[in-house]
Amino acid sequence: MKIKEFMTKLMVRFSNRKGQGMVEYGLIVGIIAVIIIGVFVLLDEPLKNLFETIGDIITDNTPTPPAS
Repeated sequence: MKIKEFMTKLMVRFSNRKGQGMVEYGLIVGIIAVIIIGVFVLLDEPLKNLFETIGDIITDNTPTPPAS
């Protein structure tokens, strides 16, 4: 009888699916993070060039203060 009770309690414990949703959300967040990191790795050089160009445009168009 004790083995049957133990097996019943064990089955009830492992059939609980309350945490399943959180695990799925965690997996989705992890996959999205890996995709974002991959995109940044692939676009490293083009993004660097884009921001350098924007910085150059801002620097070139910044007015200099008049000499006193």
